[in-house]
Amino acid sequence: MHMPFCFSGSLHIYLLTAIMLFVMGIFGMIYRRSFIGMLISVELILNGAALNFMAFNKFLAPDPSVGQIITLIIMGIAAAEAAIGLSMAIAVYRSYKTIDAEAVNDLSK
Repeated sequence: MHMPFCFSGSLHIYLLTAIMLFVMGIFGMIYRRSFIGMLISVELILNGAALNFMAFNKFLAPDPSVGQIITLIIMGIAAAEAAIGLSMAIAVYRSYKTIDAEAVNDLSK
């Protein structure tokens, strides 16, 4: 019996999963109002990009370490983004008593 391309363990399933992560991240960036929701959305976007690098590394790269190194760099950027973003969210909450991005329209406080 012939299996559809989604279940064959090929590059397609990795790319579809990465696209879903990326689209969910973009959707979250557009429709989330809180800074924490936006940070989580950025993490989803970065995870989608890292999954793309690892999938292409597994199936197409002649040197297997290239995709892994780029994915480690993406993970480092994501960790730094989370730390800086959370510290900014805490600073905004201390000043405005909210983390709603639309409620914070004047950053001169």
